[in-house]
Amino acid sequence: MNEALSKILGKEIKCLDKGFIRLIDAMGDDSSIVQAARVSYGKGTKTPSADRELIRYLMRHRHTSPFEMVEFKFHIKLPIFVARQWIRHRTANVNEYSGRYSEMKDEFYVPEIEQIRTQSTINKQGRDEERLPEETAKLILQILQESQYLLYSQYQSMLEKNLARELARINLPLSTYTEWYWKIDLHNLLHFLKLRLDWHAQYEIRVYAEKIAEILKIAVPITWEAFEDYILGGINLSKQEINVLKQIINFDRLSDELIENSSLKGLEAKEFMMKLKKITLR
Repeated sequence: MNEALSKILGKEIKCLDKGFIRLIDAMGDDSSIVQAARVSYGKGTKTPSADRELIRYLMRHRHTSPFEMVEFKFHIKLPIFVARQWIRHRTANVNEYSGRYSEMKDEFYVPEIEQIRTQSTINKQGRDEERLPEETAKLILQILQESQYLLYSQYQSMLEKNLARELARINLPLSTYTEWYWKIDLHNLLHFLKLRLDWHAQYEIRVYAEKIAEILKIAVPITWEAFEDYILGGINLSKQEINVLKQIINFDRLSDELIENSSLKGLEAKEFMMKLKKITLR
């Protein structure tokens, strides 16, 4: 673990109004990925530049198993509705706070007024950029807080009547905060971030994804650079889209000029030329 990462180990990184992420433990770094890959590829060279090129090659060609050699364990506090989205990523180990064994805390997510927005007409599962009028937004926040207070008061009342905790909790709202320990390998964490950093993802889970991304930039900087270049910054093309490009690209005229004026070098430049040629020959 590098010095910069050790400085944030165990420290709460604030998310939303009452949530947080804490990095509890980390196993491995960029060098662990290189070490695992060289078991398959042979000893080879071991200079920093060679390590970087190997990681970029692995990312570019989707050779994922070496990235699974790095793992992270987080302590996360998040609203239940965010947790229900998060748990869809099943390639992780999770242990969550239990409302059967322990009393649920009087902590609920209340959105910032800027996040009180209209339903999107394009994205059926998300909000629009348009904000509701301020008075309407304030009324909605009041409704949220009053219902949270009422439901928690009723929860406490049922506990006082000696109702089992597992039953008393069932009327608590999705805005209730929960906590869990979440352990995941780097390959699957990057897949999580690819989806949850996207603008289509719900704002609240995107906040957590952005904080995790900041941690990875410190923990595995070379891998993160490759991830940004090839995954976050890259695109997939359909067969139909490639057919359109085929009509546009003149391989013989553009190839040399493109390479000379680009940042592509070495093997990556050759691979790009092969992609262009593949498109034009389809």
